[in-house]
Amino acid sequence: MIKVRVAERDAGQRLDKYLRKYLAKAPSSFVYKMLRKKNITLNEKKASGNEMLRAEDEIAMFLSDDTILKFGGAIPGGEKYNGTGQESRRFQQYKEAYEAYGELGIVYENDHVLIVNKPVGMLTQKAAPSDRSLNEWLIGYLMAKGEADEHTLHTFKPSVCNRLDRNTSGLVLCGKTLAGSQKMSALLKDRSLRKFYSLYVKGVVTQEARIEGSLKKDENTNKVELCRDASDGEAVDVLTVYKPIKNYRNITLLEVELITGKTHQIRVHLASVGHPVIGDYKYGYFEWNDRYKKKYGITTQLLHAIRLEFPQMEGEWADMSELVLTAEPPEIFRILDEGEG
Repeated sequence: MIKVRVAERDAGQRLDKYLRKYLAKAPSSFVYKMLRKKNITLNEKKASGNEMLRAEDEIAMFLSDDTILKFGGAIPGGEKYNGTGQESRRFQQYKEAYEAYGELGIVYENDHVLIVNKPVGMLTQKAAPSDRSLNEWLIGYLMAKGEADEHTLHTFKPSVCNRLDRNTSGLVLCGKTLAGSQKMSALLKDRSLRKFYSLYVKGVVTQEARIEGSLKKDENTNKVELCRDASDGEAVDVLTVYKPIKNYRNITLLEVELITGKTHQIRVHLASVGHPVIGDYKYGYFEWNDRYKKKYGITTQLLHAIRLEFPQMEGEWADMSELVLTAEPPEIFRILDEGEG
């Protein structure tokens, strides 16, 4: 028999969901049978599985250590869970990602949330098994701090809450705990968290404007097409607001507020009104981009998630209430400003 104390990072989920992660190799029927027979209890009482877990809740499993290990579980203070070779390699990837990227620019951190300034060239989430991404770096960072290990990662894996393209830099939200992930995802979903981007575009923009429409993604080409309505069932409505920050002879520094948040939305919207992002070869003009590539070595879109503005929040989230966070743009932004100014 073992007893497991629910950690803060695991609070806020149903008991049966937690158990299906803890005993990942066990059939669901086994988990519910053990609950019915009181071989698994919650706070010394019979449980059905639909209870919402709180920090410090006690789960007792009246099972042999062999059974727990067989089903991929962990013995607190004892043997490590019976992980596969693939899982061991994954833990190694977390460590390698942290060592490879080192100390990224952490803009904000509390017990539940980490917000980091992602550099250009870094994936938010890996696209292939061998990739190193911000997601792997996050777990490696928490392991290095002693806030995560093979036991804790067995029931909850910290992860990023929003995505940026590989070559878009700037602020990314990460959930260190389940509560943190749920809260940040809720703010993104209800759009109460305001997201702003800094970018250089072709042409001179003199007035603030908004672009509405619908986007449809072609999975084969990984390109997004702008539609004028959402009559196509695969299209989604989007809204982008932009204003000029500084005008140059042939380009403009813009600030964009992303009201919705869809793949390539800013890049497609601005290209549709004749102001593609400098360095964006997918949606922009090759000759124009080549001019800046030759002069400044620009090979990727100059798009940076520069600011987050949080809504008013209370309770355990009061420390983030109306918080405004900014992230320093890449050095190329300064170089272009000096070169074109």
